[in-house]
Amino acid sequence: MSTHLNHEQKAALQSALTAQRAALATQQRDHLAGQTRAEHAHEVLLQDGDDAPQRDAEREVDLALSDREVVALADIEQALARLASGHYGLCGNCGDPIPLARLQLQPSASRCVACAALLERGAVRPASP
Repeated sequence: MSTHLNHEQKAALQSALTAQRAALATQQRDHLAGQTRAEHAHEVLLQDGDDAPQRDAEREVDLALSDREVVALADIEQALARLASGHYGLCGNCGDPIPLARLQLQPSASRCVACAALLERGAVRPASP
């Protein structure tokens, strides 16, 4: 399956994705300080001591950041898989091409703007036949 992107555009987007993956992996490694996500979450929960209510917000932010890193890395891995399979740059919902400008801003984008907006509102466009 071919997309609307030429070889140079795909190569540039792949480079951007691999750079983002490396930066996120470093950020996650630093955040987790060599621990697994489960170990880190357990440690964060044990740090409460006497000021548990005051640390609730910090704990929630820390765990949300960890979750966001995992989701972002998974999105990048999925985008790289789509590149390898030839499906990169096509909307996962409707099958329409995702504009190059959108992919340059968000290389891991898996939906066109219209489908992403519908998904945010709770409705999804059906896939094209």
